[in-house]
Amino acid sequence: MIDFTDCKINKFKAYGGANGNKINIKYDGTSYMLKFPPIPGRNKVMSYTNSCISEYIACHIYESLGIKTQETILGTYTDKKGKEKVVVACGDFTEDGKKLMEFAQLKNTCIDSEQNGYGTELNTIMQAIEEQALIPPEKLISFFWDMFIVDALLGNFDRHNGNWGILVDEQKQTAEIAPVYDCGSCLYPQLAIEDMKNVLAKEAEIDRRIFVFPTSAVEDNGKKISYFDFISSHKNADCTEALKRIYSRIDMDRLNQIVEETPFVEEIQKEFYKIMIRERKEKILDYAMEQLLKAEQKETPEITMQ
Repeated sequence: MIDFTDCKINKFKAYGGANGNKINIKYDGTSYMLKFPPIPGRNKVMSYTNSCISEYIACHIYESLGIKTQETILGTYTDKKGKEKVVVACGDFTEDGKKLMEFAQLKNTCIDSEQNGYGTELNTIMQAIEEQALIPPEKLISFFWDMFIVDALLGNFDRHNGNWGILVDEQKQTAEIAPVYDCGSCLYPQLAIEDMKNVLAKEAEIDRRIFVFPTSAVEDNGKKISYFDFISSHKNADCTEALKRIYSRIDMDRLNQIVEETPFVEEIQKEFYKIMIRERKEKILDYAMEQLLKAEQKETPEITMQ
C-alpha cells in the first residue's frame, strides 16, 4: 500500500477542474497529480465518492484497449486532521515541457463555431475538429469516437470538452493527442456499498443504469446522447467504425483481472464493477454489433444458382 502523505509537494503547480482537490507531488522521482475524492453532491450517506477508484480502474481499462492513457496509482494520503483517504496519483504528462490544450480551448480558436469552447453540441464538436489545424482531422475524429465507445462501456457521464485535448510544444511547434485522463466519472462513483447491493439485486435497477442513465455529456440537437440509442442506431459512420475497432480489442478476462487486482476495493464493489461492465458490454456494444451484422446481411445480395 503506497502512502503519499510525505511526498514533496510542488506548490508552484496547480490544476483546474471541479472533480475533487488536486496537488502536484514528486513520487519515486516522478511528477504526479494527486487527486482527492470529492464529497458526493447527491448521496449523503457517503463521506467521499469512489471517483479515485473509478479513475484507476477506467484508466487501466482504457490502456488495456490499446489507447494511450495517463498512468494511475492508488494509494492513501492522511490530511492535517488525521483523516486517511484513498487517492489516485495521475502521471503528469506535461512534465517534459509540453502544455495541455484542452479541447475547449482548441474549439475556441474556431471562430465560425456557433458555440463557445465548452459547448457540447455534437455538430459543433465535429466542426471544430475539422477546422482545427494541430492534428489531422481524421485522426482526431477517430480518437474522439474511440473514447466515446469506451466511455459507453464504462458509463462515463462527464466527458466534456475540458477533460480531453492536445499536447502542444510551442518551442518545437509540435502537437499530439493527449493521453486519456480524468475518468473519475466512470463506473457510478456516487454509489455506496449498500446502493451497489440494491442495484445488483434487481435486473430492472441494472437496466436503468444502462438504458436510462448515465448519458453522455455530449448533446445531439440539445439533448444529452443516450449511449445505447446512439451507438445502436449506426447513424454516425465514424462512431460505428470506432465500435468495430474497440469491440475487437475487448478481453473480458483482462478487464475482470484489472478489477480483481485493484487495491482498497471491497468484494461487493469488485462484483458490482465486473457485472456492470459485462452488462454494459452485452446490452450496448454486443447489441449494436448484432444490429450491424443484421444490417450488413440484408445489404448483401443473395447468390442464386443459374
